[in-house]
Amino acid sequence: MVALSVPVCGGGLCRILNKRDTVTVEGADSDELLGRGERAILHPWRAAVIDVTRQVPAADLRSWIDYFWIVRWQAEEPHTQAVIPQPVVHVAAENGRLLAHGVGGSHFTRTLLGDGHVLGMALRPGAFRSFIGRPVNTVSRSVIAMGDLTGVDDRPIADALLRPGAADAELVGVAESWVRGLDLDRDPMIDTVAGLVTRAESDHTIVRAEQLAAVASMSLRSLQRLFGEYVGIGPKWVIQRFRLLDAAAVANSGTRFARDVDWAALAVDLGFSDQAHLTREFSRIVGTPPASYLRSEHDQADDRPRRG
Repeated sequence: MVALSVPVCGGGLCRILNKRDTVTVEGADSDELLGRGERAILHPWRAAVIDVTRQVPAADLRSWIDYFWIVRWQAEEPHTQAVIPQPVVHVAAENGRLLAHGVGGSHFTRTLLGDGHVLGMALRPGAFRSFIGRPVNTVSRSVIAMGDLTGVDDRPIADALLRPGAADAELVGVAESWVRGLDLDRDPMIDTVAGLVTRAESDHTIVRAEQLAAVASMSLRSLQRLFGEYVGIGPKWVIQRFRLLDAAAVANSGTRFARDVDWAALAVDLGFSDQAHLTREFSRIVGTPPASYLRSEHDQADDRPRRG
């Protein structure tokens, strides 16, 4: 069995979530939790072997954690899932360690076999700085054991989070106790950074870092320093990643409109210089041009049996 470390995100590493997942959301409105990362799943029709549960943290932890996610799987044959990272750090237990997944990079895959589970936490944008006490860009594009970052052995907590047969509530309780034990600083800048990242995600008219700097009422240089310090990557990357996810959402939408999408017009709408620019970025991150990806998705949709 290969342990899974695919965050079911929110903003960052990513979510394995689609219409066929069994999803339970406890303690919050489902739209609030499901909205951000649903677009990050590549080839969502492949994820039928995965069940996802999400739970918002206790009130005293919401300054740092968006939600906990638990992925359980039963795969009689190897199942490979790909996701697009988002601008959020995820911390998840796998292979006996508690690992922090830094922001950045192209799509990544995990292969599952047999029965298993993983619990992780999707941190608020900017919150990981309180965990490590230094700029988040020092761990970007990397996966590092929390023990190596904090000096405290992470293997006991990882073992507890990976214990076979443990109920969801028990796993979340263990994770919450671990976070409380870190005695994190309540940095007011986290709210500012999280708000800017959310604005970049939800406002599809923001296609340049200068626009987000204007929203923040600061210079572009100041915004770049702020994002490097707290998000782990620059605002240009954050905006382009969200707009790329918008393009992936079109390809994954399953609508007849998506088959006839005008990629040239969509590229301009999403802030790319032209269709070639969108195609290059999409291919670099996803591994295939958007039109080819769309065709593969709809070929699979046509081949799947229809209900009723």
